[in-house]
Amino acid sequence: QVQLVESGGGLVQAGGSLRLSCAASVSDVSFDAMGWYRQAPGKQRDMVAGMTLSGRTNYADFVKGRFTISRDNANNTAYLQMNSLKPEDTAVYYCAAGRAWSYAFIDTWGKGTLVTVSS
Repeated sequence: QVQLVESGGGLVQAGGSLRLSCAASVSDVSFDAMGWYRQAPGKQRDMVAGMTLSGRTNYADFVKGRFTISRDNANNTAYLQMNSLKPEDTAVYYCAAGRAWSYAFIDTWGKGTLVTVSS
């Protein structure tokens, strides 16, 4: 069973930056799509950003211009560079992977990493 392990969460002041990482537990599995979702307390899980093997990206409107997703396909790792963070970005961020960047095709989830943005 492949696992996704996130790291890089923490506490940051508004306007600051964080970089999240997501590593697959095995190297001989290739995900067509990898990316990030987030869930704030009491709210639904929302798509943040995703990236296909070919490099096509998809961003939620609320992070466009602030967050950047990247992948190291050789090492089955995905990253999320988060700049200009806002208090409303506070959430648990989950790494996700699957055959396509669509919720219906995601079959592997990480356990999440908490990002807290203070005002």
